[in-house]
Amino acid sequence: MKKQIDMTDSVNKLGLIRWGIIGCGKVTEVKSGPAYQQTAGFQLIAVMRRDAAKAKDYAIRHGVKKYYTQAEDLINDAEVDAIYIATPPDTHKYYALKVAEAGKPCCIEKPLTPCYEDSLAIYESFKEKHLPLFVAYYRRSLPRFKQVKTWLENKEIGEIRHVSWHLSKAPNELDLSGKYNWRTDAKIAPGGYFDDLASHGLDLLIYLLGNIKNAFGISLNQQQLYPAKDAITACWVHESGATGIGVWNFGCDRREDHVEILGSKGKIEFSVFQEEPLRLSAKDKQEKVYIENPTNIQLFHVQNMKKQLFGEDFVHPSSGYTALHTSWVMDKILGK
Repeated sequence: MKKQIDMTDSVNKLGLIRWGIIGCGKVTEVKSGPAYQQTAGFQLIAVMRRDAAKAKDYAIRHGVKKYYTQAEDLINDAEVDAIYIATPPDTHKYYALKVAEAGKPCCIEKPLTPCYEDSLAIYESFKEKHLPLFVAYYRRSLPRFKQVKTWLENKEIGEIRHVSWHLSKAPNELDLSGKYNWRTDAKIAPGGYFDDLASHGLDLLIYLLGNIKNAFGISLNQQQLYPAKDAITACWVHESGATGIGVWNFGCDRREDHVEILGSKGKIEFSVFQEEPLRLSAKDKQEKVYIENPTNIQLFHVQNMKKQLFGEDFVHPSSGYTALHTSWVMDKILGK
């Protein structure tokens, strides 16, 4: 079988990979966009947004030389070598298939799509053309979670028995207002904030503990503030035999975010979203480690893409394949 495309094919004669962004909205302002400009060997040369004034404003503020209002124009720009899709998830499949048809490497915001079936279509289209496909589950590349993985690989808490994750928050002003929010539109995000937030944490737990072989869930709309689900509970089992439970509720009076991994010799505790200390508690060892995230939180994720795309002996931890598995788990939990 032919190996993945030789990545030197994506490096232009200047020794660069020139990126374009489809959907230069809020997530690209600080979290991701600047990371493409700060990574040696990458250039951000084009952005697209349907609102011409907003696209132009983004391009001026970020020093990007081109802006478009049609995604197809950016995708087919001969100067754009690779594309980052940062639109709401219901459009990921539409744009991704066009990028694959154009034969360009791609990074897609998480979740890959709102359902496993569409995620599979994207994955297969890139696999068929031997094109690199990355997904912005950037926590796999953050140093704080690599520290957790090191503890686990070093058997600091022995054999892994169980993991639990509790995430809750109060409804925000937008939720209470009844105004439109694509994150709680059931056609775009059937699980509401579960799709947006739990996808990050579940993908991280898969990275840390291995693939999940089965999962079950209950999903409800307790508050009736919007069409999507707002209360989800789940249980699952990893291929290793470790069990897991999750509770995600977006109608509570406070925000809580706590993961606990239990082993035969101790436990590890951390937060998925908050920059709280990592805690290791074992019989003969107690550690409390604080590792700050970068300001542009996707920086290490983007730098890792550069390593793979420039042919270094490195495989990015967040690929189309790993994100596809996360999509399957999400569907299982939501009962699809």
